[in-house]
Amino acid sequence: MKLSIELSAAQAERLRREADRLGLSPEELARAVVADVLTAPDEEFQKVAADVVRRFEELYRRLA
Repeated sequence: MKLSIELSAAQAERLRREADRLGLSPEELARAVVADVLTAPDEEFQKVAADVVRRFEELYRRLA
């Protein structure tokens, strides 16, 4: 499956920095992070997913 995501400039820069630090491409790091989240136990996945939703809600509130 191929996905396309949009990151803020700050998020993209952080992804690039972390990928460089680990000797990976940004795409490889993003793929590894997604794979890690998807292989986490269900309870942990739910916790992470809820946190992501909460952060987006805060972001959208600020942008409104």
